[in-house]
Amino acid sequence: MTFFKNLVQDEQGATAIEYGLIAALIAVAAITAMQSLGGELTNTFVNVQTELSAANDANQG
Repeated sequence: MTFFKNLVQDEQGATAIEYGLIAALIAVAAITAMQSLGGELTNTFVNVQTELSAANDANQG
């Protein structure tokens, strides 16, 4: 019975779980932000490639 009393009173496991949940939430937010940023970067590089190709074609012709 003493084991169960100590188990109920011990809050270290609960604190570890809370920190784990906070870390998971931060990770999800970071992944979401990075995916959005990745899409924007892709669009930017495509635009740069298009402009460079157009400039190169103008120089060639």
